[in-house]
Amino acid sequence: MVVKHKEQRVAVFFDIQNLYHSAKNLYQARVNFNEVLKVAVANRKLIRAIAYVVKSETAEGEASFFGALEKIGIELRMKDLQIYPGGLKKADWDVGMAVDAIRLSSSLDAIVLITGDGDFLPLINYLQGSGKQVEVIGFGRSASSKLKEEADEFIDLEAQPEKFLIRSSMYSKKGLIKLRMKKK
Repeated sequence: MVVKHKEQRVAVFFDIQNLYHSAKNLYQARVNFNEVLKVAVANRKLIRAIAYVVKSETAEGEASFFGALEKIGIELRMKDLQIYPGGLKKADWDVGMAVDAIRLSSSLDAIVLITGDGDFLPLINYLQGSGKQVEVIGFGRSASSKLKEEADEFIDLEAQPEKFLIRSSMYSKKGLIKLRMKKK
């Protein structure tokens, strides 16, 4: 278990695409970012909280989502969805997130990566080699097993889905309909 004390300086980095798709695919739900931020900070000194987002082709609801993140104190880094000839879509913030974590690390004691992406293993190893405590928060079933092993601590959002997930009425109704159909 890692030691967390109130004097530790911490920064939190949110891989929004990873969280969004994991919550949607595993639970047909959305992430409660406010609760995730509270657990990540753990009553320590929050220096920065940054979310890496990709603006989609259809901006329906994005403005309110982005505004909600900012309202709880999370800074946004945005980029447009890249669409290549042939229809390939790319929305990757891995390098930007890693650079920010390294750039800010000299003023931090702990770095919290909110992701399940195994591409962050070299970042974790670099930060730990620099004497930093690196914690990872993500969905256990979709997180890289190596990522979970290498982090100083891995917090599985699936351990408390009622705390970390928001089920919309649309998803709840679909789930209820599926349950009723199975019972017949």
